Amino acid sequence: MSLVLKVESTDVLTEVLSTLGIQGRVFCCSELSAPWSIALPASGLAHFHVLEQGSAWLQLDGERTAVPLASGDFIMLPHGGGHVLSDSPETPPVLLEHLLLQRQGGSPRIAQGGGSAETRLICGSFHFAHAAESPLLPLLPPLLHIRGDAGQAEAWLASTLQLLAFEARHARPGVQTVISRLTEIMFVQAVRVWMASQPAGQGGWLGALRDPHIGAALGLIHRAPERPWSVAALARAVAMSRSPFAARFTALVGEPPLAYITRWRMHLAARHFRSDRLSVSDVADRVGYTSAAALSKAFKRCLGVAPGTYRRRTALAAETAGGAGALALTPSSPAWDDPLAPGTPDRA
Repeated sequence: MSLVLKVESTDVLTEVLSTLGIQGRVFCCSELSAPWSIALPASGLAHFHVLEQGSAWLQLDGERTAVPLASGDFIMLPHGGGHVLSDSPETPPVLLEHLLLQRQGGSPRIAQGGGSAETRLICGSFHFAHAAESPLLPLLPPLLHIRGDAGQAEAWLASTLQLLAFEARHARPGVQTVISRLTEIMFVQAVRVWMASQPAGQGGWLGALRDPHIGAALGLIHRAPERPWSVAALARAVAMSRSPFAARFTALVGEPPLAYITRWRMHLAARHFRSDRLSVSDVADRVGYTSAAALSKAFKRCLGVAPGTYRRRTALAAETAGGAGALALTPSSPAWDDPLAPGTPDRA
């Protein structure tokens, strides 16, 4: 039974990650000697840095204390917060964009400082095509810092990093495709490491995946969102009593079972409206609503627009801004306990 529950829980993370639309790139390979300092302003992109060699300091915007970095460290700023990387917190920073303008031709290499390279950094970013709808990104902290082991990258990172460094420094055909895949792997692995580090009861639904019963319930919801789930039905499926299950689910996930089900159904419906030509009725069948009218009413109540309007707006946004501007699906939206969805009368 424990093996089955583990597989079910893993499927939830896989499903959510597959909807993010991750696109990663490397924008520079830095060879640095003291004094050096690089400033990256806040942006709509998540940034990552791998310290291949040497040491550095990381200063986050708004924080007084700098974070020391060592060879083999991997850091990621999922929300695109502004930050400075430097040899010393006292070194005046130079904007990264100014350094990039000084590069030779299309080379990814940038240099700073006067001597031979003491520090080598690989710097890149992630663009999430569907960030506004993601149930994952809001859970992640401003900084994920995965420390190397005695100056070496973690085993899971080392092989990926070696190939990434080679691809980034050699402009071969298909390089961007390879880098995108490698950086996507790095993102997934970093989320796994962070998830495993969370104390019991923390990390929202990501942390809840480690709980055998609640993780199994999440797996059932994600694999079969069209089923008429009720709190009692989910509790029976994972061999718990209804009230303890509802309380435990709410405590670990951060919202009641039916609210989570509705939010996931809206997420799936939005994905269909954005990428498929399915009718509203077909989408309703796939996400657990008895009619097109029921889904349309729930969708408009949660997102503020009808499915047709959402479809037109996201299509226009994709054409004009690379997919930006999607409407957010968050637990703070009203009426997540959907009276039109099957199973809702059995409230948590």
